Amino acid sequence: MKTLQHAIGLAAHGRAHGEAATRRVYACGGEFAETITLPSGVDLQGGRRCDGGDWSYEGTFGGPAHRTIIAPPGGIPLRVLGAEEKELAGDDTASLISGVRVVAADASAPDGKSSIAMILSTGARAIVQDSVIVAGNGKDGEPGQDAPSYRATDGVVGLNGANACTADAAVGALPVVTVCDDGIESTGGYGGDGGLDVGGDGAPGEPATAEISERDGRGGVGAAAMRCKDGNDGADGVDGGRAGGAFGPGFLSDDGWIGVRGEDGKKGGVGHGGGGGGGSKSREPMFACPVRLPQSGAAGGSGGSGGCGGKGGNGGGYGGASIGIVALEGTDLTLANTDVLTGKGGQGGVGGTGQPGGAGQHGAHGGLGYGGGGGLMWDACKGGTGGNGGRGGDAGGGLGGASVGIAYVVPNFAIRPGTTIVPGDAGPGGPAGNAGPKDEVGKGGPGPEGALYAFPAASEPLH
Repeated sequence: MKTLQHAIGLAAHGRAHGEAATRRVYACGGEFAETITLPSGVDLQGGRRCDGGDWSYEGTFGGPAHRTIIAPPGGIPLRVLGAEEKELAGDDTASLISGVRVVAADASAPDGKSSIAMILSTGARAIVQDSVIVAGNGKDGEPGQDAPSYRATDGVVGLNGANACTADAAVGALPVVTVCDDGIESTGGYGGDGGLDVGGDGAPGEPATAEISERDGRGGVGAAAMRCKDGNDGADGVDGGRAGGAFGPGFLSDDGWIGVRGEDGKKGGVGHGGGGGGGSKSREPMFACPVRLPQSGAAGGSGGSGGCGGKGGNGGGYGGASIGIVALEGTDLTLANTDVLTGKGGQGGVGGTGQPGGAGQHGAHGGLGYGGGGGLMWDACKGGTGGNGGRGGDAGGGLGGASVGIAYVVPNFAIRPGTTIVPGDAGPGGPAGNAGPKDEVGKGGPGPEGALYAFPAASEPLH
């Protein structure tokens, strides 16, 4: 046959005209650039010397130079299927694989970044002898996407209050509202109403804060025996901080190894609205409005609304793995006189950076007392400034790629004499977004590493 896979199909199912399945493939020494799927119970015996029709073995498969090399440019070079094919082999569903050199190219697995030489699907049984299994290097994890570099939506400037003697009921300036893209709002407080003998209090900005301070967004007090008070500024939104780096072993699947991404950065908090300014009054101890005009005092200005919180960055991707053999649940593996060699795991990806928060905006002025603020009547008070939106959080770095000789879920394998397993170095974890060279906060963990390594089943939690 021209290709190994076609020969395997004939060995598993037989030729036409009712010919029985042979369940065995003999392969010449040489290189085959194809991925192989081997049903349980079908043997693959490589290393034949085929020159001149000899079809013989010399010593131990003619030495390393005569092994059958399975080295595709991409994909998993050798996959052994599970027990669904057991009717082809009766009670003995193990596949004998001998005299082969299986080589996975760098970053050739289906995820585009791992290198996995051989996978035993769920329930598969295989005996690997007189062979070499080689995995290439894993690719570095992709960086997490940065949040936008421009700042989030700014707040809105408050509205001015009405001047004294201009309306029978001088209603305080209306509130202004910032509506952020996630539906969260920041509202500047109403200005206090203008009155005859007493000015109205300004309303507090929203969202409310429990702490009492100079930036708690409280509304200003209206004029009575004393002049009115300005509204307090609103507090800034909370920064998103830095997210955690990825950790844990990841898990195994039919496509190889799946690692862990870094945590996404949290969204920054919305800035709190400024409080509305207190309203003023139009009577004693001042001159009242002229009789021909409305009699109310000046109204307070509304507070400015706060800026929106910035978006968080996305977590860094995990580095690609380098794994010789993946043995999924229910598999049975025996290695004899076989070398398993792995390369380096890829570095975890850097976390994305967060977005700057939007700017809070100023509150507006209160209305003027009659006479243009020249002392004949008290002016109303201004609203407070809205708080700045919190900066979006920087994301954590991704997990480093694994470098493991035999990665398994349940230990059901035997390692016979003459077998050597040499793993490479696992990939380091990726740094967090905006992290310095020696900043460990938010950095991902290194990938799993070792000749043998047990992974959780895909249904189990990763952390």
